[in-house]
Amino acid sequence: MNKKLINPPELFDGAPYGMSQATIETQSGLIFLSGQVDWNHQYETTEQSVEGQMRKALANLAIALENAGSSIDKLLRARIYIRGEFGEYSNEIMPILANFFGESRPAITCIGVASLASPETLVEVEAIAFC
Repeated sequence: MNKKLINPPELFDGAPYGMSQATIETQSGLIFLSGQVDWNHQYETTEQSVEGQMRKALANLAIALENAGSSIDKLLRARIYIRGEFGEYSNEIMPILANFFGESRPAITCIGVASLASPETLVEVEAIAFC
């Protein structure tokens, strides 16, 4: 197995945490994308709402995909983590997801969790795609 590490300069540096924003298994062309959150280069959130953080996390996911030589159309699976009960936000979140994923329509799992990467982080999106 050979892998290629993807760390776009537009996204925060995950190296201090021992991570890459994406890893490509070069033989199969599968891309494993780390959980994308609304963090700037100082590891701080820029949005205060679930909706705002969802849009920012998805934008970061698109950046990681592009830097890995892929696109939204090549997403296979996405996991959406929301702090709290997902159902409390589904009416606001589902249209954002439908608009972002469009006709790609990857397999999606939505999960409510007690905590995420920082106390201010409300949303995290991880995914698997292909090159």
